[in-house]
Amino acid sequence: MAGGGTSWQDLALYLIARFVGIDAAMHVARINLIDWHAVGQQPFARLARSRQVDDAEIARCQTWIADHYHESSPVASMVQLSGLAERSFKRRFQHATGMAPLEYVHTLRLEEAKQMLETSDSPVEAIANEVGYEDAGFFSRLFRRQVSLTPAQYRRRFGAMRRALAGRE
Repeated sequence: MAGGGTSWQDLALYLIARFVGIDAAMHVARINLIDWHAVGQQPFARLARSRQVDDAEIARCQTWIADHYHESSPVASMVQLSGLAERSFKRRFQHATGMAPLEYVHTLRLEEAKQMLETSDSPVEAIANEVGYEDAGFFSRLFRRQVSLTPAQYRRRFGAMRRALAGRE
């Protein structure tokens, strides 16, 4: 919980560097023992947004995909489930959720992968496959792009935290 609470320190250092100078920002950081968080808060953030309910067809597809995100061709399956033309479905989905359908699927998959990385010792390749990615390399690149950590780094950071909080470390 301190991540969000201390993000002001990153902002303060950035503003000092921008308006006073980098040397002044470094001096303030050293005096106050502030470590710059280059990754920011992204690893702590939940990628998924909450479900919307304004568009019944899209809401039904969101409910379906929550249980079927690991299947191949999930967007095509949602299009079929909705009964809409593909272009109409994608436009309505984007409008309703703020995300393209495939981006939404990736988000669900990555959230599940984060949970699995925290709670299991399964290899990254097995987790990638379980959440719907046949190519573990693609999964790792996507994970790093979205979370700002590799799956292994995420596991070390948050898996260790979970074990420590549970009293197993």
